[in-house]
Amino acid sequence: MRGFLFGLILVVALALSVLSFRPGGLRRQLRLAARRLRIVLWLGGVYLAGSLVIRLLFPSGPMSDYGPAVLALLLVVVFAFIGQDPAPTRPDT
Repeated sequence: MRGFLFGLILVVALALSVLSFRPGGLRRQLRLAARRLRIVLWLGGVYLAGSLVIRLLFPSGPMSDYGPAVLALLLVVVFAFIGQDPAPTRPDT
């Protein structure tokens, strides 16, 4: 149990230190992580709804077998484009 707690604390500390080194500081990186989490939650809901529709409309056959996997791959591609870091803004001088 102690090893698990130590490992958990170590992982959190490592994640915070890596995020602190990235440009923009820790606050910006945590904001971007929260943004990506919201995107993942929305895409997860889309996957659940799409998978439900596929299972209801096509209870058997190749669409039922491969449809959810194709939908998941499509949503991964969508996440890759939507989840990118926004363009950095220049401070006005």
